Amino acid sequence: MDLFAFPPLAALLQFVYSLVSGLAALVTPLAGSAAAALAIVILTLIVRTLLIPVSISQVKAEWHRRRIAPKLKALQDRYKKKPQLLQEKTMALYKAENVSPFAGFLPTLLQAPVVSLVYALFLHPSIAGEPNTLLTAQLGPVTLGSSVFTAGWPGVLVFLALFAVMSVVAWLSRRTAQRLALPGTDATGLLPQILSWLPFLSVAFAAFVPLAAALYLATTTAWTLVERALLRRRYWGDRGAAGAVASPAR
Repeated sequence: MDLFAFPPLAALLQFVYSLVSGLAALVTPLAGSAAAALAIVILTLIVRTLLIPVSISQVKAEWHRRRIAPKLKALQDRYKKKPQLLQEKTMALYKAENVSPFAGFLPTLLQAPVVSLVYALFLHPSIAGEPNTLLTAQLGPVTLGSSVFTAGWPGVLVFLALFAVMSVVAWLSRRTAQRLALPGTDATGLLPQILSWLPFLSVAFAAFVPLAAALYLATTTAWTLVERALLRRRYWGDRGAAGAVASPAR
C-alpha cells in the first residue's frame, strides 16, 4: 500500500516535488547537471533554519539537565533500592525545575517527515500523474534515485565519499557527547557507550536510501554538529566546562 496515494500526503509530496524542482531550476545556471542535488542541500538548509528556535530550546534544556544533574544523582543514591519511588521523585524534580527529559528528541522528530518525503520523492516514477523528472537528475555519474547497491561503478564512489564525510561528522559528534557527559554519570558504562555510537546510525541508514535522502542526512548532521557547538558557546559560555549551576543566558 502506497501511503502517498492518500490525498493529503499526495498533495504534500507534490508540494515538495514542486519546491525541489523550482529550486533546481533556480540554481541550474550555477550548478548545471548537479542542480537537483544542490536543491536538496538548499531544502535541508531551509528546514534547519526554520528549526533554529527549536534547537535553541534544546540547547537550553540540555544545559538545565546538566544544572540539575547533581540533584538527580542524589536522588539515585538515596532511592536506588526503591525504583518506583525514584521514578516519581525524578519526574517531580523535572517538573519542579521546569526541565523536559525529552527535549533532545524534538529536532529529530520534526525532521523525520521531511526525510520521509525526500525518500518518497525519489521512489515514485510519477507525481500527480506526471513523470517524475527528478529521477533522472544526477550528481556526477549517479542518479539521485540510486542507492549504493544500484549505483554501479564509478557512481559508488560518490556514495563512499558521502559516507566518509558523514562518518567524520558522526565521530566528532560522538567525541563531543562523551566530553559533555552529564556530571555524576558513568560515561564508561555499557549503556552510555552504546548510546555514544548513535550518531553512526545516520551513516548506516544512508546506505539504504536514495542518494537524495543520503544528501539530506549528510547536510543535516553536519549542520547539527556546527549549530550545536555555536549555540552551546552562545547559551552556555564557559559554564558547561566549569560545571557551574547558573541558568543560561536568555
